[in-house]
Amino acid sequence: MKVLIVGGGGREHTLAWKIGQSSKVERIYVSPGNAGTSRIARSVSIEPTDIDALVDFACKEGVDLTVVGPEAPLVKGIVDRFEKDGLMIFGPSKRAAQIEGSKVFAKELMRKYDIPTPNFEVFESPNEAIEYIEAKGAPIVVKADGLAAGKGSIIAMEVEEAVKAVETIMVHRIFGDSGNKVIVEDYIEGEEATITALTDGNTVVTLASSQDHKRIFDDDRGPNTGGMGAYAPAPVITRELSEQITQRIVTPTINAMEAEGIPYKGVLYAGLMVTNDGPQVLEFNCRFGDPESQVVLPLLRADLLDLLIAISDGRLDEVGCEVDTRAAVCVVIASGGYPGSYEKGKEISGLDQAEELEGVVVFHAGTKTERDKILTNGGRVLGVTAIGKDITTAIDRAYEAVRRISFEGMHYRQDIGYKALKRLQEG
Repeated sequence: MKVLIVGGGGREHTLAWKIGQSSKVERIYVSPGNAGTSRIARSVSIEPTDIDALVDFACKEGVDLTVVGPEAPLVKGIVDRFEKDGLMIFGPSKRAAQIEGSKVFAKELMRKYDIPTPNFEVFESPNEAIEYIEAKGAPIVVKADGLAAGKGSIIAMEVEEAVKAVETIMVHRIFGDSGNKVIVEDYIEGEEATITALTDGNTVVTLASSQDHKRIFDDDRGPNTGGMGAYAPAPVITRELSEQITQRIVTPTINAMEAEGIPYKGVLYAGLMVTNDGPQVLEFNCRFGDPESQVVLPLLRADLLDLLIAISDGRLDEVGCEVDTRAAVCVVIASGGYPGSYEKGKEISGLDQAEELEGVVVFHAGTKTERDKILTNGGRVLGVTAIGKDITTAIDRAYEAVRRISFEGMHYRQDIGYKALKRLQEG
């Protein structure tokens, strides 16, 4: 089979790496790809949101399956366009992708169908949102309605910070039209975790639980990023809790979409807060997480290509989905200055030495090749993933690999996975 993967980050490198393990694969294309994907697939110079060009390419090259990595083309309707031309593609339709493309849509769906999520109000006027915040008090959460590259949710510990968030989103328009509406949400306490589910609209299977690290600095300090690392499985998600999440959140959400006349197939990523009152949904995404995919997919023992085809064909119930019982840790190495301004074009060394370690794979995100050298080309540059018999082994291997890699200004958190260690020690 010929497979086209849309996107150019760490998630897409992980997808190419995992799909490439299938005996059914003849050729993999990645559009636009990066220095890492170019080692295992053919790079295509088409941007993920240039849907017409992607359709033309898929037709011309006889692509059998297209797999969409990022959210933007899904929200834009790439699945509808491909299916209109009779092309097989993995992902939700444009209407179904609203579950990520509009936080208002997702929150109102959860409210209507009694899916646990923090209480909230929706505002189209910044003045009304500010009045509500001043009456409600802090801590409180302000969220842009639309896509914001994982940075549209602001946890405000003070009223002034929440007011500033509203002004930044709705007045200064830092996220453009994504700030036409805001959600002001109750602040809840607990531990965050992620469940990644695959569904064909009827059958639902869940992959390993995971936990992301959003903040740029250790101890969850500093501004939000796209994700500075992840680990799987998350000890906070026990077997009992995982079943509860499937029965109380994931399956009811798929059923709710069906009831709304919007069948959902693809990935449903549930970002959760595990509270004393049980798990609550903070957000839904309509695609694999990044960097969560860098730990969840390496722990998948099944043939990913088989799963994706089965979902596209509506026969997920016919395919097994075994998950590895070991642990995986991914440490993201970023450019200095990220998530603010940063420089590109720094030469990276030590990649081969890092991958000499047992159980280590280095997934590229913001990289490019120039004159046989691999250079930095983004904020998040690499995702160093290690698998071990337990979380301690995986953490040690990941950081040993990270220490073998270097480029000017590189930055990474040194506490990825330590919440898991703490929970296991307390348990």
